[in-house]
Amino acid sequence: METRQIQYFLEVAKREHVTEAADALHVAQSSVSRQIFNLEDELGVELFIREGRSVKLTPLGRIFFERMKQVWNMMEDAKREVKEYLDPEKGTVRIAFPISMAAHTLPSIIYAFRRRYPEAKFQMSNALYYDLIDGVVNGEFNLAMIAPMPNLEKEKKINGAILFTENIVALIPVHHPLASRKSIRLRDLKEDQFCVLPEGFIFREQVVQACHMAGFSPQIAFEGKDIDALKGLVSAGLGVALMPEMTLVDNTPRSTVIIPISEGSLTRTVGVIYPTERKLLPTEVLFYDFLLETYERLNEFRN
Repeated sequence: METRQIQYFLEVAKREHVTEAADALHVAQSSVSRQIFNLEDELGVELFIREGRSVKLTPLGRIFFERMKQVWNMMEDAKREVKEYLDPEKGTVRIAFPISMAAHTLPSIIYAFRRRYPEAKFQMSNALYYDLIDGVVNGEFNLAMIAPMPNLEKEKKINGAILFTENIVALIPVHHPLASRKSIRLRDLKEDQFCVLPEGFIFREQVVQACHMAGFSPQIAFEGKDIDALKGLVSAGLGVALMPEMTLVDNTPRSTVIIPISEGSLTRTVGVIYPTERKLLPTEVLFYDFLLETYERLNEFRN
């Protein structure tokens, strides 16, 4: 089995189209088809179901795909580790994050890191909560910012640290009857219509659970695909929303008001995770240590 065969196989499996894979690899379509045929011949199984130039993985192909993704990531990490060992300040950090951290939290910390290490590079991905955990475990990336921090006693294949704890606040329309309040109880919103994230988002689960603990079920009227969509819905006067405080830093929409919630326990932890079964690469170690150092100082300042 050759490295090129693995590379071609992964690209075809990801795109489910031979011609598109060839274009992405900048090689002839016939070359891709030949390498896939040779790989299947060597393995003695069919990896794809052919439908013209489109393809779909067979059940065995799906198993092989998952294993080869891990193998490919390990090979890429090995090459990077050799380079970064000689000069870790010029290496690459592969990190993933939830979309709620895209506007402020992650850009701010990357900016600060690159002031110290200006030649460091980043490969960034965003994903849902459980996909962040799976991605770290499977080698799609080595670090992930995450909220809330998973229970590390249950998640044996990841480790990490809590960086900080943030408040959950209410975002309400400016003409809402409670808009002039300095703080509210969560149950003060029990008659309101809620704007929430779609099913599958961990923060939606937190919002629903918090309302239940306050003694009511939220009246879910609208779903927004991300935090910015929720802001737009509230700004239009269509409902109220609970928000992680950091998503509103320097980005509070017009016609809305941020109201603190008096229940002090309505918070979420924000942390960083990494795999227990793989070593972080040298530049990633620098970034991880920088995260711990930076937020330790910030937490001391807040206290």
